[in-house]
Amino acid sequence: QFQLVESGGGLVQPGGSLRLSCAASGFTLAYYAIGWFRQAPGKEREQVSCITLDSGTTHYADSVKGRFTISRDNAKNTVYLQMNSLKPEDTAVYYCADACTVVASDYWGQGTQVTVSS
Repeated sequence: QFQLVESGGGLVQPGGSLRLSCAASGFTLAYYAIGWFRQAPGKEREQVSCITLDSGTTHYADSVKGRFTISRDNAKNTVYLQMNSLKPEDTAVYYCADACTVVASDYWGQGTQVTVSS
Protein backbone atom coordinates (compact mmCIF):
# COMPACT_ATOMS: atom_id res chain seq x y z
CA GLN A 1 0.00 0.00 0.00
CA PHE A 2 1.40 3.33 -1.13
CA GLN A 3 1.63 5.48 2.00
CA LEU A 4 3.36 8.65 3.19
CA VAL A 5 3.50 9.50 6.88
CA GLU A 6 4.63 12.87 8.22
CA SER A 7 5.95 13.43 11.73
CA GLY A 8 7.90 15.96 13.72
CA GLY A 9 5.45 18.79 14.01
CA GLY A 10 4.66 20.59 17.23
CA LEU A 11 4.56 23.87 19.08
CA VAL A 12 7.69 26.01 18.93
CA GLN A 13 8.55 29.57 19.84
CA PRO A 14 9.48 32.10 17.16
CA GLY A 15 13.09 31.63 16.17
CA GLY A 16 13.00 27.95 17.05
CA SER A 17 13.57 24.88 14.90
CA LEU A 18 11.77 21.69 13.95
CA ARG A 19 12.63 18.80 11.68
CA LEU A 20 9.79 17.17 9.81
CA SER A 21 10.03 13.66 8.43
CA CYS A 22 8.14 12.10 5.56
CA ALA A 23 8.41 8.31 5.68
CA ALA A 24 7.29 6.21 2.74
CA SER A 25 5.94 2.69 2.81
CA GLY A 26 4.76 0.44 0.04
CA PHE A 27 7.01 2.06 -2.54
CA THR A 28 10.60 3.14 -3.05
CA LEU A 29 10.79 6.83 -2.34
CA ALA A 30 14.08 7.13 -4.23
CA TYR A 31 12.17 6.89 -7.51
CA TYR A 32 10.08 9.99 -6.86
CA ALA A 33 10.49 13.70 -6.50
CA ILE A 34 8.99 14.61 -3.13
CA GLY A 35 7.39 17.87 -2.19
CA TRP A 36 6.57 19.51 1.12
CA PHE A 37 3.45 21.66 1.22
CA ARG A 38 1.58 23.55 3.90
CA GLN A 39 -1.91 24.82 4.44
CA ALA A 40 -2.88 27.46 6.95
CA PRO A 41 -6.52 27.98 8.02
CA GLY A 42 -8.48 29.77 5.33
CA LYS A 43 -5.63 29.58 2.83
CA GLU A 44 -4.84 27.40 -0.14
CA ARG A 45 -2.28 24.64 0.07
CA GLU A 46 1.09 25.94 -1.08
CA GLN A 47 4.39 24.37 -1.99
CA VAL A 48 7.14 24.90 0.56
CA SER A 49 9.96 22.85 -0.89
CA CYS A 50 10.73 20.06 -3.32
CA ILE A 51 13.60 17.67 -3.98
CA THR A 52 14.23 15.71 -7.15
CA LEU A 53 14.67 11.96 -7.12
CA ASP A 54 18.45 12.18 -7.43
CA SER A 55 18.65 15.06 -4.92
CA GLY A 56 20.31 17.08 -7.66
CA THR A 57 17.78 19.86 -7.50
CA THR A 58 15.97 21.45 -4.61
CA HIS A 59 13.41 24.21 -4.68
CA TYR A 60 12.14 26.52 -1.97
CA ALA A 61 9.34 29.00 -1.75
CA ASP A 62 10.64 32.54 -1.38
CA SER A 63 9.10 32.75 2.07
CA VAL A 64 11.30 29.95 3.43
CA LYS A 65 14.54 30.37 1.48
CA GLY A 66 17.56 30.45 3.75
CA ARG A 67 15.57 29.03 6.66
CA PHE A 68 14.34 25.62 5.50
CA THR A 69 16.40 22.75 4.10
CA ILE A 70 15.02 19.68 2.35
CA SER A 71 16.98 16.45 2.20
CA ARG A 72 16.40 12.78 1.59
CA ASP A 73 17.78 9.54 2.96
CA ASN A 74 16.92 6.89 0.43
CA ALA A 75 18.27 4.13 2.67
CA LYS A 76 15.64 5.09 5.24
CA ASN A 77 13.00 5.79 2.60
CA THR A 78 12.51 9.20 4.20
CA VAL A 79 12.56 12.87 3.20
CA TYR A 80 13.22 15.56 5.78
CA LEU A 81 12.43 19.24 6.10
CA GLN A 82 14.68 21.08 8.53
CA MET A 83 12.98 24.31 9.56
CA ASN A 84 15.02 26.98 11.33
CA SER A 85 14.26 30.54 12.40
CA LEU A 86 10.58 29.73 12.47
CA LYS A 87 8.08 32.57 12.29
CA PRO A 88 4.42 32.74 13.34
CA GLU A 89 3.47 32.87 9.67
CA ASP A 90 4.97 29.39 9.25
CA THR A 91 2.08 28.02 11.31
CA ALA A 92 0.19 25.49 9.19
CA VAL A 93 -0.43 21.82 8.62
CA TYR A 94 2.53 20.47 6.68
CA TYR A 95 2.11 17.68 4.13
CA CYS A 96 4.44 15.68 1.95
CA ALA A 97 3.42 14.31 -1.44
CA ASP A 98 4.80 12.37 -4.36
CA ALA A 99 5.43 15.32 -6.66
CA CYS A 100 6.57 18.91 -6.62
CA THR A 101 3.24 20.56 -7.30
CA VAL A 102 -0.21 20.20 -5.81
CA VAL A 103 -1.72 19.40 -9.19
CA ALA A 104 0.78 16.64 -9.97
CA SER A 105 0.60 14.97 -6.56
CA ASP A 106 -1.39 11.75 -6.35
CA TYR A 107 -0.47 10.61 -2.85
CA TRP A 108 -0.47 12.71 0.29
CA GLY A 109 0.38 12.11 3.88
CA GLN A 110 -2.07 12.89 6.68
CA GLY A 111 -0.22 16.07 7.64
CA THR A 112 1.56 17.27 10.76
CA GLN A 113 0.67 20.47 12.61
CA VAL A 114 3.35 23.12 13.08
CA THR A 115 2.48 25.98 15.40
CA VAL A 116 4.89 28.86 15.94
CA SER A 117 3.83 30.96 18.87
CA SER A 118 5.18 32.55 22.00
